[in-house]
Amino acid sequence: MTTDHKHGDGHNHDHAHGHDHDGGGHAHHGHSHGPANYNKAFAIGIVLNTGFVIVEAFYGVMGNSLALLADAGHNLSDVLSLLMAWGAAALAKRRPTERRTYGLRRTSILASLANALLLLVAVGGVVWEAVQRLGKPEPVVESTVIVVAMIGIGINAATAMMFMSGRKNDINIQGAFMHMAADAAVSLGVVLAAVAMMFTGWLWLDPATSLVIAIVITIGTWSLLRESINLALDAVPRGVDRQEVERFLASQPGVTEVHDLHIWAMSTTEVALTAHLVRPGAAVDDSFLARLCQDLRQRFGVQHPTIQIEAGDPQYPCHLAPADTV
Repeated sequence: MTTDHKHGDGHNHDHAHGHDHDGGGHAHHGHSHGPANYNKAFAIGIVLNTGFVIVEAFYGVMGNSLALLADAGHNLSDVLSLLMAWGAAALAKRRPTERRTYGLRRTSILASLANALLLLVAVGGVVWEAVQRLGKPEPVVESTVIVVAMIGIGINAATAMMFMSGRKNDINIQGAFMHMAADAAVSLGVVLAAVAMMFTGWLWLDPATSLVIAIVITIGTWSLLRESINLALDAVPRGVDRQEVERFLASQPGVTEVHDLHIWAMSTTEVALTAHLVRPGAAVDDSFLARLCQDLRQRFGVQHPTIQIEAGDPQYPCHLAPADTV
């Protein structure tokens, strides 16, 4: 009977959904252009970094520098991460299908998660290399290392700058930014170590610097990994206060109770919400739903709200009303 009751309210449910799309064209419109702004950034970043990986690997062999070879491997992981982030940004814009009713928006979350894991694997490789080289340091051609690593600083810093503005609103873009910024730091460390080795002859400086950089990158990546896992597990996105949303819904005219409230990320830039509102004696009210959906979008950044209205008839209690029921 409860199920019938819910279906009986399907009209409201559809209208909430429909109003979001009609009134929310702007929000979706904004999203569709979001990743497009970064098409050029992704393309330039991938071309520059692929070229640099080849140059760095070549001179790493020529100059007998394991630091350059390790950095080339790290840069290669960055090219892969940029390709993943770019692919996910494009897939997130694909239209829904019969089977995938949300489209492929979530690929951006999966990409940010894979990005964080890839960065940690790359760091593990640098640490392994550095520990081995601390045991038996080898002489390197410092001048070659300095020149190549300085080119790396320029390329990685320039690529990172292209993703800088979007990193606060999209963790997929933040992942790309983190990779590039980390790479610039690695290249800077390689330069400083090579300069110091030139003057002191301390060969252990190179691997020691690599270890310090690896620790810095790990600390930075940890927050990206944690947020990616949270979004993959349907946690409330960062920047959305669930209690505040609940208070806002409860304060709406005629609403006596809010339950079954869920807020999650459809993608790294889009937030969805479902909630049951108890409004005793209220008729089907499209204007109420339209206004509510618009407010949720403007105040909390919720682009895809679905609201179910219930009359609160004690004969047909909602089985999803208890707080511990999902």
